[in-house]
Amino acid sequence: TFHRMWPFDRSSVVPVLRLTGPIGMVSPLRPGLSIAALAGPIEKAFEMSKLPSVAIVINSPGGSAAQSSLIFKRIRQLADEKKKRVYVFCEDVAASGGYYIAAAGDEIHADASSLVGSIGVISSTFGFDKVLRRLEIDYRVHTAGTSKNILDPFLPEKPEDVARLKEIQAEIHDVFIGVVKERRAGRLKGPDAELFSGAFWSGPKALELGLVDGISDLRTRMREVHGPKVKLRAVPLERGGLLGRLRR
Repeated sequence: TFHRMWPFDRSSVVPVLRLTGPIGMVSPLRPGLSIAALAGPIEKAFEMSKLPSVAIVINSPGGSAAQSSLIFKRIRQLADEKKKRVYVFCEDVAASGGYYIAAAGDEIHADASSLVGSIGVISSTFGFDKVLRRLEIDYRVHTAGTSKNILDPFLPEKPEDVARLKEIQAEIHDVFIGVVKERRAGRLKGPDAELFSGAFWSGPKALELGLVDGISDLRTRMREVHGPKVKLRAVPLERGGLLGRLRR
């Protein structure tokens, strides 16, 4: 049973932190997962039970690399400080930044239909320069700094700008790879070229590659670890953004 009410018997409860949605700023009205919004709930998850376990449920396609890293670090810092074991459960998708956060788990479990992986970095935009020329519209931009308008979608793409972007992407990708290799040391089974290509896989294939530890779900695994009387307690998340403030 999934319990939400306080007070409760802290000796039989596993806190459950549910992380759903994209990571980082989606829009001012509806921000995604961020360390600012999650710092409090993460801390609560590691304090609200006497059991040595914290469960994290992830359903995220990824997003900001920086926010993924900050959330990952906070989970691991508290896990080490509080001597807790972190169990991660992937739902529909734990991809890119979603898998980055999942790597904070001491155990990672997925559903057979989960999508897992996408260990890569992507940047996408549109090029409007040809449209402006066709419509005979002048685009005027003035900068102080020769690289201030790098990859401006209203200007023709420059090879040197693309090279700079790829350099940054490679640096971020190397950090991501390093985190996965450290956290999954001794468990990864596929070649680097496949594991870190940016591809994603179903739960069973992710298990075969060592990206997850089992095909299971939250309730089943927690009952295996702590017995049939274990209670699952949702950690309330803080509402962020303008809509969250207006609803208070």
